[in-house]
Amino acid sequence: MLTPLPLIAASPQSSTDTPLAITLGILGGTLLAAIALHSVLFRTLRRFLGPSAEVFTRSLIQRTRRPTALIVPVVGLEIALALTHLHDPLRNDLLHVVGIAITLAVAFLFVRLTYVIEDVVLDRHRIDTADNLRARQLHTQIQILRRITVAAVAVIALAVVLMSFSAVRVAGASLLASAGLIGLVAGVAARPTLANVVAGIQIALSQPIRVDDVVVVEGQWGRVEQIALTYVVVRIWDLRRLVLPIVYFVETPFENWTRSIADIIGWVNLEVDHRTPVEEVRQRLHEILAHSRNWDGKTWNLQVTEAGPSTITLRAMMSSANSSASWDLQCEVREQLIAFLRDLHPDALPRIRTEVIDKRTGLVPATPSDVGPNVTPGPGFRGIGGPGRSQEADAAP
Repeated sequence: MLTPLPLIAASPQSSTDTPLAITLGILGGTLLAAIALHSVLFRTLRRFLGPSAEVFTRSLIQRTRRPTALIVPVVGLEIALALTHLHDPLRNDLLHVVGIAITLAVAFLFVRLTYVIEDVVLDRHRIDTADNLRARQLHTQIQILRRITVAAVAVIALAVVLMSFSAVRVAGASLLASAGLIGLVAGVAARPTLANVVAGIQIALSQPIRVDDVVVVEGQWGRVEQIALTYVVVRIWDLRRLVLPIVYFVETPFENWTRSIADIIGWVNLEVDHRTPVEEVRQRLHEILAHSRNWDGKTWNLQVTEAGPSTITLRAMMSSANSSASWDLQCEVREQLIAFLRDLHPDALPRIRTEVIDKRTGLVPATPSDVGPNVTPGPGFRGIGGPGRSQEADAAP
């Protein structure tokens, strides 16, 4: 049995029911008139306000156009039904259907109003600026809370619609006795979903990640593009999208490069020969950084971090305003330092050293012509020493 959900009190019925054809004509005319009224009203508002309207006004008109296009006609039908006189079964069924439509339309309107609030907040706190930490915090909170609100409104609207059916109310009363068992089964079945929802609320409050944060997850570098209610989308550097359950960021360690500030220090390692003029390389690094727009001018250094049998390791460190600029700066420094060593200090490039000994004399030959038939000089052999001195056969590794 259907239970009507009248939103407007019905007028007392007269003793004579209105003919069905006339009633349908009244309802159809009312519906068309309401649709036309809504269309004229919103067109007038858009034309009167124009593109120069404030963000709130533009968003309110844009976001509420569709839900009000549903609310105005069904409210008109509710009024028309209250003024017509039909026999009770048909009238009650129509009132019930219209009541369900109004409930769903109002829920839809409330959901769209949450988007209006989001538009206003996000417009006042933009993330496409240099210092966007506070803006990213607000973006994350408002988006997660908006999704939670939408989910709650949908559940409440569905419950109101279902409870308007008397059969559902009777079944609900009978289920109260077994609610404990059903709740246990439902809790076990919905545990992953509930865990993600709780994790979403936790992230909205504690914010280990935010929208536009630079993170390293699963060995991939990327930016947080979207934080939904149950999942997070990370835009990887090659424009692929990595979708992870939101509970991942609560239970699994990950790197967040922009947790408090976006500044970052990058480094470049170079394997070079022991003969490399370190001070000249350091001066060249400073020149490169001074002419680069990716260096923020705060930190730089060049140090010998390792020394091996055949090479030493130079580490160039430099700071940047964000991770994207740091990556570009690292590539720029690496390219220019390699070119500097290649063009001005070719001996600084890595070499493989070998010792060539004449088996007849047991001495190192001074020149390739002194090498006996049993000795083959290595590639790039240079005879620069006399007997008993080590020679160098230089070759690229």
